[in-house]
Amino acid sequence: YVVLLYFISSEERHLRANDREFNLLFKYANNAIKTSKYNVFTFLPLNLFEQFQRLANAYFVFLLILQLIPQISSLSWFTTVVPLLLVLSITLAKDLSDDITRHKNDKHVNNRKVEVLIDGELKSEKWMNVQVGDIVKLENNEFVTADLLLLSSSEPLNLIYIETAELDGETNLKVKQALTITGDLGNDIQKLAAFNGEVRCEPPNNRLDKFTGTLTVRGETFALDNERILLRGCTLRNTEWCFGLVVFGGPDTKLIQNSGKSIFKRTSIDRLMNVLVIFIFGFLAFLCTILSIGNAIWEYQEGNSFITFLPRADGANASLSAFLTFWSYVIILNTVVPISLYVSVEILRLGNSYFIDWDCKMYHVKSNTPAQARTTTLNEELGQIKYIFSDKTGTLTQNIMTFNRCSINGKSYGEIVDFAGQRVEVTEVKKVDFSWNSLADPKFCFHDHKLVEAVKLGSPEVQAFFRLLALCHTVMPEEKTEGELFYQAQSPDEGALVTAARNFGFVFRSRTPETISLVEMGMPTTYELLAVLDFNNVRKRMSVIVRSPEGKLTLYCKGADTIIYERLHPSSSKLMEVTTEHLNEYAGEGLRTLALAYKNLDEDEFEKWKERHHEASTTLEDREAKLDTIYEEIEKDLLLLGASAVEDKLQDGVPQTIEQLAKADIKIWVLTGDKQETAENIGYSCNMLREEMKEIFIVAANTAEEVREELKSRLLGKKSQVVEDEKVDGEYGLVINGHSLAFALQKDMHLELLRTACMCQTVICCRVTPLQKAQVVELVKKHKKAVTLAIGDGANDVSMVKTAHIGVGISGQEGMQAVLSSDFSFAQFRYLQRLLLVHGRWSYLRMCKFLRYFFYKNFTFTFVHFWYGFFCGFSAQMGLDTYYWTAVNQFFLWGSLSVYFAVTFTMYSNGMYLIFTSSFPFTGTARNSLNQPNVWLTIFLTTILCILPVVAKRFLFIQLKPTINDKVRQAKAVPPPPPRKFPRRRISTRRSGYAFSHAHGYGDLVTSGRFLRIPVKSRPALFHHTDTPVADSTPQTYRTIFEEAQSP
Repeated sequence: YVVLLYFISSEERHLRANDREFNLLFKYANNAIKTSKYNVFTFLPLNLFEQFQRLANAYFVFLLILQLIPQISSLSWFTTVVPLLLVLSITLAKDLSDDITRHKNDKHVNNRKVEVLIDGELKSEKWMNVQVGDIVKLENNEFVTADLLLLSSSEPLNLIYIETAELDGETNLKVKQALTITGDLGNDIQKLAAFNGEVRCEPPNNRLDKFTGTLTVRGETFALDNERILLRGCTLRNTEWCFGLVVFGGPDTKLIQNSGKSIFKRTSIDRLMNVLVIFIFGFLAFLCTILSIGNAIWEYQEGNSFITFLPRADGANASLSAFLTFWSYVIILNTVVPISLYVSVEILRLGNSYFIDWDCKMYHVKSNTPAQARTTTLNEELGQIKYIFSDKTGTLTQNIMTFNRCSINGKSYGEIVDFAGQRVEVTEVKKVDFSWNSLADPKFCFHDHKLVEAVKLGSPEVQAFFRLLALCHTVMPEEKTEGELFYQAQSPDEGALVTAARNFGFVFRSRTPETISLVEMGMPTTYELLAVLDFNNVRKRMSVIVRSPEGKLTLYCKGADTIIYERLHPSSSKLMEVTTEHLNEYAGEGLRTLALAYKNLDEDEFEKWKERHHEASTTLEDREAKLDTIYEEIEKDLLLLGASAVEDKLQDGVPQTIEQLAKADIKIWVLTGDKQETAENIGYSCNMLREEMKEIFIVAANTAEEVREELKSRLLGKKSQVVEDEKVDGEYGLVINGHSLAFALQKDMHLELLRTACMCQTVICCRVTPLQKAQVVELVKKHKKAVTLAIGDGANDVSMVKTAHIGVGISGQEGMQAVLSSDFSFAQFRYLQRLLLVHGRWSYLRMCKFLRYFFYKNFTFTFVHFWYGFFCGFSAQMGLDTYYWTAVNQFFLWGSLSVYFAVTFTMYSNGMYLIFTSSFPFTGTARNSLNQPNVWLTIFLTTILCILPVVAKRFLFIQLKPTINDKVRQAKAVPPPPPRKFPRRRISTRRSGYAFSHAHGYGDLVTSGRFLRIPVKSRPALFHHTDTPVADSTPQTYRTIFEEAQSP
């Protein structure tokens, strides 16, 4: 039975409210999350596995094994163990520190408290202990604990308002509504505890915009969609409380499903060093082979002459000697692949990361945020970036909308011109004074006084324009104190338009599900809200039907100009032509535009339409299609009022940064969850999309075949698995929405997408999910073989930040999720230019110069031993002492690093800054302090004071309590007595080598009768037998042997 339930749960999720025993049968994941890479048991093996992906580390382990074999080792084993352990320990400590931080973050999240309904009462529980099927209570401004089915809320009609910045990067509020049957539960704990509804829904997935399921209560089944689901990562706003049923927990939540796994990132330098190490291994084997062959030849031709001095073991011959010599030279010539290389590279990277942290030009004063290199191993990779994938909202823009221009009844407002008709900068004109409006927003800024005058004079068209802006929206007002209004909008541009209407005398004050309250030119007015025809990507418009206090029925509509124009009454044709000219002008300035229209309705006509609307809204099949048809019936024969233009302010320096990066042949792709029109407008504002482009491809198909056809129609390149950059005639742009992108990323179509995108100068992907962002990055990584960088500021960007070779987080308005997952972070997009073109390039050049010098030094030292092999009979002897090499290596290692940082420190000092301000922008005070004599005097005195007690202690102990070694040294210090003089004896002119033996000679050998033996070879040998004390391993004494004197 349990196996059957588990099989069913893999296809769909089945749970029952307030029944933990039933839900535990399916073994659903609890609500605990884990972002750390290691635990106590896996840290050491996994981290060592990652480190031994570096071939040099694996090589030195192999070298250590060879050094433990006495027959071939001429070096002590600790000469390899100590540096290897040092390298591994430093990396282990760094990775351990990073993972401990991740564990702390996980613990912080998992230990958050939430009220859970258990055994008929609310209890405070940790997030990690929440189970699927539990009912939880959320209060205002609290994070959503898990993926919940909304049951009830404190708001009318069971509505709640949530902020989804951590999911899709948008700070505007979204509205969710509970089912009526669950909304009746309210906050009655007894009713909620008795609720036993069963939910059947889709299995865990990463689709943020889709949910399919059913709720069965007392035998009645209700359809569930995304409007009933609260996703983990959202924040409850403007809602006192709500209750929800846990559907997905922990790793099964859509937020975690969209978060990519932590990837072990390695730079191209690391991969290059692995390749170089492989070649060096081959070169080392080649050298050792030559030396071993030389040893075999030498042993065969000359070795027998030295058997007495260097006896061979039993069974040893020239071949065995050559084999052992090969491995001995592998040990001796190991300096060609020095383990200190990786230590030096890590130190160099650490220094380069400090230069990023200390860069004053990447410090954001307003937010007090410096640049931060969160990873020290990727600095040189910054200089090799080819593709940048950027979020839009909060990354390129400030996510702040301002009402900039408008066209009303054929007249354009917002542009200031002088008497000659020349345009005047708004900074030269006094701002409009809104003091006459007590409810005006003091932060609102507008410079065209003509619009205020038209409002005050009572122009019906102008007042109707702002009345439409004040009524046709889904903004929620919040008035904490009298007269202080705060608007929570689903769309930032909606908030900007409502704020503009507020300042021009049409103040949106409050709303209920049935009414909208305004203050029109100081007069409170309440409109009855009869219907809301909501916005979606297909309709591209929104309408409301209201009844005025006078009983007049009016439909107000706003939307994309092309959509509104199709539904206008013929009487608006002339006004449409003039308004179109204004819209083109606004679009040329990169403003976000909307067309506004209205229609007076007949009471009888509306009542008939209302009945059809009710029928369509209550159907369960094809509800959206039927509603769209009903909306089309009434949204026609509209009268044009005008158009609005809103500016989504870019961050400072974004267009200039993009221009400079384009000059460096770096391509920028924008991946955003915003609407297509929004993304296109930002593309024009950033100069990514330009009017002079030959063509801008729009891919917005609804089926896989349509997407394939659109891509094929624009594909001019050749088909191959490796996508090359192709030269095309002219500049192109590509805009593709998320629905089409989902089809284009399929295996049989993704190469066509990539080829089309690579032919374009600019690529913008709209309405994409976090996982789609990661898939696009992975597509380019896999088939372009290029270094990629992803930059974002919200939790929706975490997946692509982790997937790219380098992830950059911006600490902006959308939390710190992207920063916590990034490799580098700063406050503004414009700092990316300096990060790549300055620090990236410098780090890469420094690393390349360092590696060239390092390999040169080690090859030079290695060839000394190789050449020495030709002079020592290929006997695997050290040409230079090990201690000498260690000293030389340490001197060059630390000396080179010290000189490097000393020179760099000098170049970036405030002295250089004062002399060459433009070339040396780094400033500091260290040079000033080191130039003061008292600083050096303090250093000298401190050193003396530290050393003096130790020296005094040693001196006193030697005098008062000498050790045995001290007494021996004192005895040796006494001068020896003068030698006794003996009479001089006659010395023979022929001196025997025996006199220089100083030990037991070869007397026994000579008198043994075995001294003469027929040699094996025809060449005369010095010794003719092998049965000697030498062969018996007895102590040997060497002396000079003279051959027979030659006959005169």
